[in-house]
Order: sequence, then C-alpha cells, then structure tokens
Amino acid sequence: MIRSLSAAWRLVMDPEVSPLMRIPKMQRFQMMQVLAFMWCIVFSMWLGSAMAFGFSAAVHSILLIGIFFTAEVFRRARRNSPAIAAGHVAG
Repeated sequence: MIRSLSAAWRLVMDPEVSPLMRIPKMQRFQMMQVLAFMWCIVFSMWLGSAMAFGFSAAVHSILLIGIFFTAEVFRRARRNSPAIAAGHVAG
C-alpha cells in the first residue's frame, strides 16, 4: 500500500515522472498552481464554505512552492556534485 501511495505521489508531484515533464519548468509550476487552485475550489465546494477556499489555496501555494524549491535545489546539487551524481554520499 505504501508503494502504491509513493508511486501515485511521484506521478503527480515528481517533475521527472509527471505528464507535465515535457513542458518548461516555469510553465510546469504554473500548471501545478492552476491544478492546486482547482482542487481548492473542489474541496471548498465539497465543504460548502467559501472561507475554506482561502485557507486551502494558501496552504496549497505554500506546499507547491516548497516542493518545487526543494526539487530544484536537489537537481542543482546532483548536477554540480560528482559524489552525489555517482551515488557516493557519506552517511
């Protein structure tokens, strides 16, 4: 079950796996924001509260910014560090 959740998470959130992988990074981020706002609207309508939208939109934005920032840092570290690129990480 954990593997299937992990695979589903990667399919949606991993830019190297998601169906959005072929578009430029900034457009990918913008599309993820649009999808996040769409889901905020869906959940707020489900809850029956317009106030839920504002909170949900803010949380989704913060979450997406954090995910994309972290992914970019990891990508740059992998590209710029021979030890990371070769899989030799001290631990």
